[in-house]
Amino acid sequence: MESFPLQIEVSFKKVFDQYRTRLESDNRFVKERATSILEIADTYPALTTGISDEVLLASFHEQIDLVLEDMFSSILETNEIKIATLPYNGLIFKSSKRYDNIIEAAGPGFKAELNHFNEDEFYKLGCILITNFYYGYQADFRRPIYYKIPDANGIIRTYRLVYNADFVDIQKTKEAPEFTNKDFEELLDNFDNLSLWKEKFPPESYIFSGFVIANLFDATADTNIADFKALLLEKEEHSGILEDRFTDIFKSLFNCSNLKIGFSTFNEEEDSLEQILFDSVKSYVLEGASHIKSNEALCQTSYYTLFKKNEFYTISNVSKYHKLYPDNILYKKLAKQKIESAILAPIVDNGKLIGIMELVSPTVNMLNSINANKLKDIMPYLEVYIIQSNNRLDSELELIIQEECTSIHKSVHWKFKQEAARYYKAVSNGNPALFREAVFDDVYPLFGQIDIKGSSEARNNAVRDDLELQLNHVLQIVDKISIVEELPIYEQLSFRINEFLDDVKFNFQVDSERSVLKFLKSEIIPLFKHLSKKNDALKQLIIDYRSLVDSGTGFVYKHRKDYDDSVTQINRRMASVLDKKQKDAQKMYPHYFERFKTDGVEHNMYIGESITKKNSFNKVYLYNLRLWQLQVMCEMENSYYKLKENLEVPLDVASMILVFNSPLSLRFRMDEKRFDVDGTYNARYEVIKKRVDKANIKGKDERITQAGKIAIIYSQKEDEKEYLKYIKFLQMKKHLDTEVEILELEDLQGVTGLKAIRVKVLYTRGKEQTKEYYTYEDLMEQIKH
Repeated sequence: MESFPLQIEVSFKKVFDQYRTRLESDNRFVKERATSILEIADTYPALTTGISDEVLLASFHEQIDLVLEDMFSSILETNEIKIATLPYNGLIFKSSKRYDNIIEAAGPGFKAELNHFNEDEFYKLGCILITNFYYGYQADFRRPIYYKIPDANGIIRTYRLVYNADFVDIQKTKEAPEFTNKDFEELLDNFDNLSLWKEKFPPESYIFSGFVIANLFDATADTNIADFKALLLEKEEHSGILEDRFTDIFKSLFNCSNLKIGFSTFNEEEDSLEQILFDSVKSYVLEGASHIKSNEALCQTSYYTLFKKNEFYTISNVSKYHKLYPDNILYKKLAKQKIESAILAPIVDNGKLIGIMELVSPTVNMLNSINANKLKDIMPYLEVYIIQSNNRLDSELELIIQEECTSIHKSVHWKFKQEAARYYKAVSNGNPALFREAVFDDVYPLFGQIDIKGSSEARNNAVRDDLELQLNHVLQIVDKISIVEELPIYEQLSFRINEFLDDVKFNFQVDSERSVLKFLKSEIIPLFKHLSKKNDALKQLIIDYRSLVDSGTGFVYKHRKDYDDSVTQINRRMASVLDKKQKDAQKMYPHYFERFKTDGVEHNMYIGESITKKNSFNKVYLYNLRLWQLQVMCEMENSYYKLKENLEVPLDVASMILVFNSPLSLRFRMDEKRFDVDGTYNARYEVIKKRVDKANIKGKDERITQAGKIAIIYSQKEDEKEYLKYIKFLQMKKHLDTEVEILELEDLQGVTGLKAIRVKVLYTRGKEQTKEYYTYEDLMEQIKH
């Protein structure tokens, strides 16, 4: 160090003072030991008065070893990592055997240096030693102090130092100015002002006499986790997550110098592993491919472990297992890449796998199920980072979609234009600026949906019907093949097809579709290719079969197409009615509106003063919009049942309206490019929206939403009174039937006390019918006839 507030003198005076107190001990051995140490003190007075010259200090090496022998026990010297040194100084004049071995392994000429301190900080820390030890102030300057030392394999290991300052003494010289409590308080507010510290404590104005004992502890694992967290916080762009610094941390964590890292992302929509989130990072599972179906990229066991159990999958000896199971796709891939041990770690978000971290090594047994547990301390931080990176990626993709396909709803466009003008002005003037989120306070929400009932069951039925159709076609061809070529194998193949047919008809499972496709791809398609070249009669049958099969999926897509077309028609019709009516509603009073197509159509509306920007809002506009919404739901129901009899798959729908009594805040999430309710209490509204349509009536195994009825969900008595008035009015208008139910809902997770009004919808079939208005039951009878 160029300058320091302390003159440094290594002295053992306080050690000798300790031994003098032992001269009166009743223990003969303690007394003899003290006498021998004090003989050294008498013979070599420089060890008491202090030594500032390093060369002179080194000449007392043997005497220092004897004086410090009790602190550096020979029995523990190969276990303890200990040094005698000066605070914040690189001089080490006594060390344990284990410390010496560590430094020797680091290589010739290596010198351990303290981390995270510069010259200015060292000076200030010297000043704080003076304030605390000489003046008795309590300035807490403790920070973790480390040595970073490479081991024999070049892996950086981190050792934390813990000082024992029992043998330190500090004295003031005549060059030191007076130091008062006022000076100390001034320093507390000016740590960065080095010149002020030097004014209070000029260089070498105090004398440090003594030494410190430093115990070192291997803190590599802890600092790796800390460094990892810090590195994650530095990253703003997802492309660089697995750079050299990350790899070095994992190398150190696993003590593996040849460790490499890979990553693959799971695309749920495509059911595939792909290289997209960190596209510059190699994936050893994908082996150079951009994407592979997840069940084809992994073996059956690794797929189950990662996707179903969400647990680490480890292979300690790839060569061994590859020889035992040569057809295993994962072992085959790793062996081809000269990988001998691996850990595959699932990255999970809310129970769903979103990616796989791949740690690999060319060394057998280097990575295994035991040291895989080291990841448990680091995975939570990695998962949060990757989830955020994944969300950022989704936002970027969504932004592209939004720029191309959508726009901000005109009712709130003014707010964004206003903010854009502010942002543009700030940037134009050279001032730093961020585009602020748009918030609309005290708005009333309205939510409604018309949902397709039993859509999952209907789709499963369509899949099952398509599989039956396809298998029957295949069976016909196989039966004709057996006539042309009378081979026993065709009879056996026919038997297996019949087994698949029975399974599809009577025991249809989630994986039935996958099993059939695998059978068709592996056995039927190759056979058909062979036979189409061999026999012209069979060739035409096979051509006819291929015309039924979708080239992309390998499946017959007839009944599923009917189902998908039916859902599409329903959504289009419902959305069309809603969009048309919404234009009229906006003319009544401006409000925010959005709708979504799922298995049905749902919509959100928000109305309030902050959306209109004008001082014109009155609750009468809210009541009007609620009545409008109920009336439109009746019209959407009618429109659907006129469409139903023309659908290939005649599905049912059920309508629901959610009433929320209190105003809330609506915030436009810039990162997600969408509106969302703001605040913890307001989030209750979103929770109810997501769960209520699946709720049962209290005490019954019956859903609150039913075909032919509109369910109005609420929690306040005043809402019940309000909607009963609307219902009475619409009964008079022949939109609703006279039968009205008041029901209690079962308690939902985090939500209690909900009630519902349920009322039948009246449907019209045209004036040529003998009866103009029909309930759902009447209409079903009419449709049957």
